[in-house]
Amino acid sequence: MSDIFKEIEDELRRDNFAKLWQRYRYYILGFLAAVIVATGAVVGWRQYAQRLRADEGERYQVALDLFQGDKLQEAKAAFAGLAQGSGERAVLARFEGAALLARTGDPAGAAARYEAIAADASIDRSFRDLATILSAQNGLARGDPHAIITRLQPLADSAGPWRPSALELTALAQLRAGDKASARANYQRLADDETAPRGMRTRATEMVAALAQ
Repeated sequence: MSDIFKEIEDELRRDNFAKLWQRYRYYILGFLAAVIVATGAVVGWRQYAQRLRADEGERYQVALDLFQGDKLQEAKAAFAGLAQGSGERAVLARFEGAALLARTGDPAGAAARYEAIAADASIDRSFRDLATILSAQNGLARGDPHAIITRLQPLADSAGPWRPSALELTALAQLRAGDKASARANYQRLADDETAPRGMRTRATEMVAALAQ
């Protein structure tokens, strides 16, 4: 195609418009038709995507209403369907599905769901970090505390928004593992963190005092 357009440019320089049209009219018409078809396809896809997003928004609201109305089995099925899609609503539906498991007495199942979200490289890092926190929170009662500590370490050592939660959960896991000295050290880190929420810092200060006795 590049050779064709080079020849077209040469013909234009010689102002031989009649000869140009006679020789290349089918190529030109075909090219213009392809552009028109492609443009129509893009517009059509955008309109379809907008309708799809609107439909997903309605379905998500229905699922939330079921959840808030304690119709948990129906909500679970609705969120499971939404989670099969793509985009942020599908990710949020996966979070809601995990939360439903926790609410219906299956924290281990919820922890596993959150861990799967955290391991999904296609999901935004902020969502994955939140899933790590929620997985640790739900797995703390019965899960392996050492595994939880290892999972939380990158967040506890970072300067990200989930650092305070990671420090508090790490300290709780260390207490479960019987490591009071490390737990006290992490509570102290949390108490000294001026970026942490006040409630967390207050709890951490109280725990430091309790573990010092």
